Formats: sequence, structure tokens, C-alpha cells
Amino acid sequence: MTRIKFCGLTRACEIEAANELRPEYVGFVFAPKSRRYVAPEKAKELKQLLAGGIQAVGVFADGRPETVAALLNSGVIDLAQLHGHEDGDYIRRLRALSHKPVIQAFRIGNRQDAAAAEESAADYILLDSGAGTGTVFDWNLIGKIKRPYFLAGGLSAENVEEAIAFLHPYAVDVSSGIERDGKKEKGKMADFAAAVRKEHSL
Repeated sequence: MTRIKFCGLTRACEIEAANELRPEYVGFVFAPKSRRYVAPEKAKELKQLLAGGIQAVGVFADGRPETVAALLNSGVIDLAQLHGHEDGDYIRRLRALSHKPVIQAFRIGNRQDAAAAEESAADYILLDSGAGTGTVFDWNLIGKIKRPYFLAGGLSAENVEEAIAFLHPYAVDVSSGIERDGKKEKGKMADFAAAVRKEHSL
């Protein structure tokens, strides 16, 4: 079963919707330049509303390892997702500070990008077209990747069934595809979850 991650949640009503729809993961964005940024204090409030069994992922871009580890070790987030220029040395430093899982994001523009992703020292990899661009990349570039990965980049209820059938990813990650006018919408969240689960019920 392909897992679901709703990313970029910022409001209590979005957590309530997630609690009903039961994705495996939700994401809080700690990159200050993102329009979906939430402060650690706000993320802590949202995490307290999150139903048991749904894991919170913190999304960072070149954050200090000590800052990331503090949020992991305090339980505000359960996993760290690295979207900047973090390398193997960074991941090792973070692991020395926290034993929680790490996801490393890669922008896929060619087969060399896919090969680099497969060599990542992180627990999981996430394959995207960019940093939250909301556009689809060429899925043919990642067809030979053997390790489990989160698929992101332009996913929506309209194309996620095709993505799962073609790639069989470990998880699908959606943000802009469940938004209307820049805000998460429960109906779009529900449609996305239903499309993922429909593919597995066929």
C-alpha cells in the first residue's frame, strides 16, 4: 500500500481533516522563505492535535543540525526532511544528535540526479521536480530506482493513480495539489486520499 503525506499544513482545521482521512504522514515546513512556514511553537500546537498513528515530518532547508535535532528529540516532529544542500556529512552530524529517521529530498532533472538519490545516506529519499514548485518531472528518469522513495512534484487526485500504477512508490507527497487559493481544502485532501486508495483496491 502506497503511503500518503499531506505536506505544508498550517492550520488546526487542516489537522482535523487529516485526522479524518488518516494519511501516514503530515508535513510542517520550517523553511522561513516558504509561504507554508510554521514557527516551531505553532507546529507544537498542531502536533498535539494530530491523531495517534500519523507521523509529523519537519521540512527544513539548510537548517542547523542542532535546531533540527531539538525538534526531533522534543517530539514536535517524528522525522526530518532535508530540502536544502545537506550532504552526507550533514546527515551524519544530525544522526549523532538524534536517532529519528531522515528523509533527503532530491530534485530530479536527469538520470544522474536519480543515481545520486539512490546513493543517499538518509533513511528515505524524496524525489521532486524542485522545492515546492508543484510541477511534475519526467517519471521515466526514476524507473530503475530500487530503494523505497517518497514521490512528490505536481501530484493531485487527477494523476496520482497513474503515478502509483507506473512507479509503485513507497509514499506520495502532496501540497499544492490539495490547495485552493493557497490554502489546504478538505475536499481536495479527501479526493487525493481516495484516489491513492482506489488504485490499491482495483
